[in-house]
Amino acid sequence: MNFKKVVVLAPHPDDTEFGCGGFVNKLVKSGAEVEIIVFSDCAKSLPENLTAADLINEQKAAAKSLGIREENIHFKDYSVREFPAHRQMILEDLVQIKRTTNPDLVLCPSSDDLHQDHQTIGSEAVRAFKATTILGYELPWNHLESQLNYHVKLEESNVEAKLKAISCYKSQSFRPYFDKDLFRSLARVRGAQIQTQYAEAFELIRAVHA
Repeated sequence: MNFKKVVVLAPHPDDTEFGCGGFVNKLVKSGAEVEIIVFSDCAKSLPENLTAADLINEQKAAAKSLGIREENIHFKDYSVREFPAHRQMILEDLVQIKRTTNPDLVLCPSSDDLHQDHQTIGSEAVRAFKATTILGYELPWNHLESQLNYHVKLEESNVEAKLKAISCYKSQSFRPYFDKDLFRSLARVRGAQIQTQYAEAFELIRAVHA
C-alpha cells in the first residue's frame, strides 16, 4: 500500500466511518493525505429534535477521530435521497474534485449498494476518475449481494479509531446497525477471510498502477 493522495466520497456524513473508517485511519497513519467529500447534510432524514448542523458537527468529530484535519472535509448541499435527479451536476463536481486533488485512490460506495444516493455517487465516480484506483466500501445493510475482492489488514488501533468515530454519531443511534459490536465482528469476519485478526473488505472497481 503506497497511496499518497486519497479522496473519500461520502454521500452522507456517516458513510466514511461506517464503510471504511479503519482503512482511512491506516492511510492517515501511513502518511497519506486524505480528503473527505460529503455530498448531503441529510437534513430531511434527521429526527425532529436535531438539525443538519448537529450531524455536520458529529461528522467533523468522527473524522478527527480517524486523524482527518477539519480543513480536509468538504461539504456539498445535495438533498438526501434525491441524488439521481442531480446526476450530471454530481459528475461535474467529481470531475472538478479530480482536477483539484488528483488522487491516486478513491473510496466510494460499492457498485451493488442499493441506496439511490450511494448508487449515484458510485457510478459517477467511475466516470470521473477514469485513471485512478477506485475501491468500493461495504455497508452491509444496503446489500443483497457483494463483490468483496480486496481486503485491507487492520490493526487493533485502526479498529478502535473506527469505533470511536462511529460513536460520535449520536444522531444515528436509533438505527439498527449503530452497534460497535457489529463493526468489530465484521472486522473479525473480514480478517478471518484472509487469515488475520481484523480487516475491511472492498470491491476493487478499478486498479491503476504506475
